[in-house]
Amino acid sequence: MGPNWGACCVLLTLAMPAQAEAPPYTSLPRATMLSTPTGDVHGTLMVPLPLGCAPVALIIAGSGPTDRDGNSKLLPAPNNSLRMLAESLAVAGIASVRYDKRGIGGSARAVSSESRLRFETYTGDAAAWVRQLRREGRYASVAVIGHSEGSLIGMIAAREAAADGYVSIAGPAEGASVLLRRQLDAKLPPELAQANDQILGALERGRRPAVLPPQLQAIYRPSVQPYMMSWFRYVPAREFARLKMPSLIVQGTTDVQVDAAQAALLKQANPAARMAVIPGMNHVLKQVSADGPQQVASYSNPALPLAPALAESITGFIHALPRRPCR
Repeated sequence: MGPNWGACCVLLTLAMPAQAEAPPYTSLPRATMLSTPTGDVHGTLMVPLPLGCAPVALIIAGSGPTDRDGNSKLLPAPNNSLRMLAESLAVAGIASVRYDKRGIGGSARAVSSESRLRFETYTGDAAAWVRQLRREGRYASVAVIGHSEGSLIGMIAAREAAADGYVSIAGPAEGASVLLRRQLDAKLPPELAQANDQILGALERGRRPAVLPPQLQAIYRPSVQPYMMSWFRYVPAREFARLKMPSLIVQGTTDVQVDAAQAALLKQANPAARMAVIPGMNHVLKQVSADGPQQVASYSNPALPLAPALAESITGFIHALPRRPCR
């Protein structure tokens, strides 16, 4: 049984102040880039037309080889979830930047090897994007939107770069090692489950595991262990509690990867945050039932639209953020 959401969790749009009727917008996508001493991070800037002093949102993708559009080379076809989100924001008069993290897509050359990546590499890049957008002086506000693992990256970056607002979509509250232990222990045979616990315990202590069974090599390969050790130091609920800017938690009711209990824990950690529960939205932001085959198909279906209430909730939140004059 899921948590009792109570009165806090009606759709956010019902609680937002009424907005003036917005003009119709179209969008203009163009390439953008974050230059760093260790490589260039490439992204897409989506600008609403006609041009004006619009808010902007930095959109951060989730874990693994997930690119700026929300697609993964591990899946048979794209779903375009984050590209569709950016397009929905632009229609509502909100600019956005979404980017390929180092080692992925257009930013593949921005890291020399997997073994050099640390979680702080990603949070540092995201914070640098926020600072760059603010320095440009063309935006009324700068918000951060993090999806899945990108939620934790976004929390830290939003705080470090003093973003004007923060949105977590399908973001876990518990630490990554806790979730990995829970997910894998339920699926592995007893001997491998015990080995998995020992590996995670070592990585949580900042040490390489003494034994790595071949069956777990793909998950805990030596080249990714430094990244995991750095990642496991952060607990999303703890980081979310540190945020002082307006924040929004967005959670779908048919997400089979990050369940509703995680959103409730985030809300508990930061009671001032708003919450939007999106009926029928799954982990890739599509309107899908909890049925297994439909869930699987949605991850590789670019024709499936986003859950309708998603963009409405986020655009209402961003438009309500304090605005600054543009240069």
